[in-house]
Amino acid sequence: MNLKEMVGIEAASYVTDGMVVGLGTGSTAYYMIEELGRRVKEENLSIVGVPTSWASKKQAESLGIPVKTIDEVASVDLTIDGADEISGDYHGIKGGGAALLFEKIVATYSKKVLWIVDKSKIVEKLGAFPLPVEVIPYGSQQLMRLFTEKNYHPVLRLAEDGTPLKTDCGHYIIDLHLQTINEPVALAHELDQTVGVVEHGLFLDMVHTIIIGQEDGPETRSVR
Repeated sequence: MNLKEMVGIEAASYVTDGMVVGLGTGSTAYYMIEELGRRVKEENLSIVGVPTSWASKKQAESLGIPVKTIDEVASVDLTIDGADEISGDYHGIKGGGAALLFEKIVATYSKKVLWIVDKSKIVEKLGAFPLPVEVIPYGSQQLMRLFTEKNYHPVLRLAEDGTPLKTDCGHYIIDLHLQTINEPVALAHELDQTVGVVEHGLFLDMVHTIIIGQEDGPETRSVR
């Protein structure tokens, strides 16, 4: 069993009967959704899933997990998702899988957020992983110029065919290659105020519990 599968299965054990569960996106969340599907089938677990991407929705439905959108539930009891980086003060970067907008919306309306990662995602400071910024296609080249002027080293994310990758909402993603983010709160505020930016991958003060895949088993950290 690999580290991602280990933490995915461990995280699924936090889900109990009757919960509304935010279903994350990505290679680690995949295993969590698979385990929830097994529990629904074999243990008659009764839950409602709120997917954070079309891919997670398709996977959940194929496993017999009932799904609703974030607008069809009052709130989410627990969202389980991966992260691309987690800093020593428990801020995160997400969006490597291009689902950051849905992921942040679902997390915002969740009572609890649980991140599942392998040990390589734990860092002292954020920034080595490129920061995804979801933007409107119209004006995206102006944003590329703006970010270049700020020395953010922007790269427009491309699909396999070489065209700009489009998110589930039809937006583009600009990845900022910052190396180190010394002031994530200030940067988040700056991006929030930038016209044309829909959302960014800085997930600050959002996580409650982290499960880290270690060689000798899952390590659980309670953040708040």
